[in-house]
Amino acid sequence: MHILVVEDEPKISRFICRGLKEAGYAVTPAFDGEEGRFLSDSHDFDLILLDLMLPKLDGVNVCKEIRKHGRAVPIIMLTAKDSIHDRVLGLDSGANDYLTKPFAFEELLARIRSQLRTPAQVSPNHLQVGPFHMDLLRHVATENDHIIDLSSKEFSVFAYFMRKPNEVITRTELAEHVWDLHFEPNTNVIDVTLTHLRKKLTSPAYLETIRGRGYRLRSQC
Repeated sequence: MHILVVEDEPKISRFICRGLKEAGYAVTPAFDGEEGRFLSDSHDFDLILLDLMLPKLDGVNVCKEIRKHGRAVPIIMLTAKDSIHDRVLGLDSGANDYLTKPFAFEELLARIRSQLRTPAQVSPNHLQVGPFHMDLLRHVATENDHIIDLSSKEFSVFAYFMRKPNEVITRTELAEHVWDLHFEPNTNVIDVTLTHLRKKLTSPAYLETIRGRGYRLRSQC
């Protein structure tokens, strides 16, 4: 899943981006409101972390612009201001959630998982498709209760498929949502990652190639 982090403080931005990457997310940073608005308009992010106090364009107006264009992407607003007025202002501008600084990184991850939860999920921390189960909190994937030894990127790719069972996922979609904006989609990295992933599954037929279109994780074979 690909997250846009709009934060003007370099140290805070580096801390958040590093932690998100370690948790398996693709991350793109922006350092002012105008850059954040431009990136949110030109790329299909899964979630946006948006600071309230930003140069050039504040977080409230960035949020309003995103919603004005009909974008339903989840937005979590981050700010050092913790008054009721500021929370209401952020939520009324279209934010889905509001987190005050300083915050525990574990809480940020929990709120992100909650916002990325799909209607079919029993819990924001778990994914279940056919014989496959993923514990997003413990970063463990299993097939018929047997652990699948996945690399960080393989885990991220498989989690993306698990969130969209029976849907055809294109190479471009994988590149946008699992890798960052500097990734070159014309390389064979996606194919190599999927080949390695299939080899680690006892039932690789669940993860099929749709010739000329992309890939699909079937809920049953």
